[in-house]
Amino acid sequence: MTYVTPGADVTPPDVIRVLIVDDHALYRRGLQTVLATEDGIEIVGEAADGNEAVDVAEEVLPDVIVMDVGMPKRGGIEACRVIKQRVPSARIIMLTSSDDEENLFEAVRAGANGYLLKDVPPEEVAAGIRGVFHGQSLISPMMASKLLQEFAQMSRHEGTVPAATPELELPRLTERELGILRLVARGRLNREIARELFISENTVRNHIRNILDKLQMHSRMEAAMYAVRKRLIEPGE
Repeated sequence: MTYVTPGADVTPPDVIRVLIVDDHALYRRGLQTVLATEDGIEIVGEAADGNEAVDVAEEVLPDVIVMDVGMPKRGGIEACRVIKQRVPSARIIMLTSSDDEENLFEAVRAGANGYLLKDVPPEEVAAGIRGVFHGQSLISPMMASKLLQEFAQMSRHEGTVPAATPELELPRLTERELGILRLVARGRLNREIARELFISENTVRNHIRNILDKLQMHSRMEAAMYAVRKRLIEPGE
């Protein structure tokens, strides 16, 4: 385990400080090498398991954590849950070699801001880091579909899907916000929402921020699950 202790005169305020967590040293080194070439991204620490991840995160207070799901001692999802409690400002991207729906669902429940398969191009990891740092969620349309299907099935099994009309249950959201929430639940990116609704990306970001504030949620993926639970959208719609 190695890490850099942060200092006010060490990292410029516009640089995204990243912690890499993976039990495979070769993968950590490879990811560090790739991210080192990216402007505005600085690697401030690394960890080989979930326990180290919690300790290092508390020490260096990273902006973004890129963390493997399956690790010894303490897995990435459990570490994500603990870090979100102890370092709530940290954004967390979960990395995995498996597209298992249960892991995806549990990662979202743990507070993950993104979920990437390890076979994505390296530049997508850098773009994902920038995206979650600026408040977006990172999930591919394929994984978004898996997430919605998994949550819908669990909701129906548990009998938690309400029968009342969604609009009557959500008086705090405007019609525009409801429309944007439906698009978020379908896995649309900000630029796609902006293009579809003929508004600016900045306006989309403001609406999403308002939606999360009103629903007292922390991520777009939480909002997507909420939309399915309230029958604002059905999987496959």
